[in-house]
Amino acid sequence: MRTTTRAAKLSAIGMSVALFLAACGSDSKDDASSSTTAGDQTTTTTGDAGTTTGQAVDPADNGGRKDGDGELVIGAVLPQTGKLAPLGTPMIKAVEMAVDDINEAGGVLGKPIKLIVKDDGGGGNDDLAATSVDQLINNEKVDAIVGAAGSSTTKSVIDKITSAGIVECSPSNTGSDLSSWPDKGLYFRTPPADDLQAPALAKAISDDGKQNVAIIAQNTDYGTGFVEFLEPALVDSGANITENVTYDINGTSFDAEVEKIVGSEPDAIALIGYPEDGGKVLAEMLKQGVDFSETTIYVTDGMNDNELYKQVDESKPDVTEGIKGTAASAAPENGAAWFPDAFKAYAPEVESPIYSAQAYDCVMAIALAAAKADSDAPYDIAATINGITSGTGDGAETCDSAEDCLTAIADGKEIDYDGASGALDFSEVGEPSAGSYDVYEFGADGAAEVQNQVVVGE
Repeated sequence: MRTTTRAAKLSAIGMSVALFLAACGSDSKDDASSSTTAGDQTTTTTGDAGTTTGQAVDPADNGGRKDGDGELVIGAVLPQTGKLAPLGTPMIKAVEMAVDDINEAGGVLGKPIKLIVKDDGGGGNDDLAATSVDQLINNEKVDAIVGAAGSSTTKSVIDKITSAGIVECSPSNTGSDLSSWPDKGLYFRTPPADDLQAPALAKAISDDGKQNVAIIAQNTDYGTGFVEFLEPALVDSGANITENVTYDINGTSFDAEVEKIVGSEPDAIALIGYPEDGGKVLAEMLKQGVDFSETTIYVTDGMNDNELYKQVDESKPDVTEGIKGTAASAAPENGAAWFPDAFKAYAPEVESPIYSAQAYDCVMAIALAAAKADSDAPYDIAATINGITSGTGDGAETCDSAEDCLTAIADGKEIDYDGASGALDFSEVGEPSAGSYDVYEFGADGAAEVQNQVVVGE
């Protein structure tokens, strides 16, 4: 079992993070908050926001394939090409690390896990994602698939996966509408949904004392879906929404949309986009006289990129200085303390750990469920996975490593797997019941540095 200190973990929280693609749309919730402080990091817990009541399926009625062959075979469909390729690298390495850790601890069903990695097209090639899924299902006979990365890509393949009776676990889908997808009880995810991140961003804005907030978002599922939860969360915090506009993600000019935002005279602007399009919006804001030191810009995980400045002014890394945002925690306060340093040692070439912890946990959840069920049949994995992440059995033993969890299972104990990405505690729809978010700020060198964490849903 790996160990490290809490101080080391908090240091790792400051590591930079990269791109993310998502899509969302669900119901917003009310929230109440309290705060605790640990060292230089402040963790804020926000109440019932984001609780989902989606496609809950009785584990005994899930649509998983019921036959197994005694060997757990996991496929991964994650970005190797396309605009999300930088996101794929840390997730793929984390998947490989989890498989290695399980296999070093004895494997599952007395055998090593077999892993096959395919490309999901990087968020812009759904045909490639579909081909990869077909190969994993028909040629490799996988029991479970980790991926896809983007929520929109997942939507293009989820029915294919679940219709084949295969378990799917995404390490980076945040689209809220996936909580209620008719997935036959086979779809799981380790990151929290956007209906949890929106209150986190609203809190970051209100904590800075901002009262007049303009919203500008790309006209996509991701942008409009996020705003669906952000606007009421801001209003609940006492903010006045001065303007709310959308823009064409493929547009070449954003002057009219930005003019509306600037004309509303906000003291803060929430921008929901990706680096390429969001960077152009930021450049237009500067062109129209917005001073980022006076009107604070707030973004989300979609723009948490240390090279964001290049999309605004490639010659000035400090052009994004002072921009703030939120993203799923790379090293959450309630996550496995040993993971950040262990992942850095396993994959020193990976510059950003974004969604590495969540990818690690997808594999661990699948493997531990298979070990607990003593079966590699997707039906048995799906029926077991929620229980081993929330410790529903009597006297469940909390564990956070492959060795400790597998040992407890071998001893006949119930387990509560607290993962690298947090306590997990999967809800009945197979996703975290709370979300931990980093609140970050861009510095003069263009890099994002974590300032504190916000926990939503507890």
